[in-house]
Amino acid sequence: MTTKTATTTSKANTKAIAPAADKLLEQIALDHLFIETLETQNRDRLDFHDVSVWAVKSALQAAYQAGLAAANATAKAAA
Repeated sequence: MTTKTATTTSKANTKAIAPAADKLLEQIALDHLFIETLETQNRDRLDFHDVSVWAVKSALQAAYQAGLAAANATAKAAA
């Protein structure tokens, strides 16, 4: 029963932070990959991008750092 409650709470928290996370991911895509939007445009030239491996690495590092920062903020708030 505890597991079910934890899962439900986790899903609720994900929905609550989704807009902020989406905005952060869009900013990372713009800053590191030069992709203006992560929304589907239904046009190949707008939906598919050639990016360098170093740009992908940089974007992944930025996303990882953002995740660490969010986890640290959550841990500090819970303490």
